[in-house]
Amino acid sequence: MKVKFGESIEDLQTCRLLIKQYIPAGLFVDPYELASLQERNVTEAVMVSENFNIEAPNYLSKESEVLIYARQDSQCIDCFQAFLPVHYRYHRPHSKDGETFIVVNNPDLLMYCDQEFPILKCWAQSKVAAPCTLKSKDICQWNNMKYKSVYKNVTLQVPVGLTIHTTLVCSVTLLITILCSTLILVAVFKYGHFPL
Repeated sequence: MKVKFGESIEDLQTCRLLIKQYIPAGLFVDPYELASLQERNVTEAVMVSENFNIEAPNYLSKESEVLIYARQDSQCIDCFQAFLPVHYRYHRPHSKDGETFIVVNNPDLLMYCDQEFPILKCWAQSKVAAPCTLKSKDICQWNNMKYKSVYKNVTLQVPVGLTIHTTLVCSVTLLITILCSTLILVAVFKYGHFPL
């Protein structure tokens, strides 16, 4: 994600940008992957949703919420950028077409500045309480900003299985499982050393 301010704002370095993204039920963000990326200083993001199950299929999951602390872009004075990996959830097979669509709505942009900028007051819609930084427990009052998005909403096309393939997939899976189990048992009895 990249955010560019249309107006040139001096001393934007005193400002922080927080992206509040709602992740639809068909997608998920892996909290373990987020922790790993934070350790490597790739991203600053935190899951807000509680009781989050990354193993749940699409039809058993709920929308989740992620806070992403955007960083200033070193190549653009009035730009911020952020990175958030998302993954598809399992979707039930369909009877007719082999695809489904997931709509990812535009995020909320929250900005907090150490000093006042008149232009930012024009863009602010409301105040939102959120952690000041990723590692801080302090709460700041962030300005929920109006913005113009390059894309209305992002629609993702997800390939799914077809119900007519259910018998074939189950049969092949069962045969491969029996074959592999047999090969493992043969190898264990042939090469295994069992004390008598």
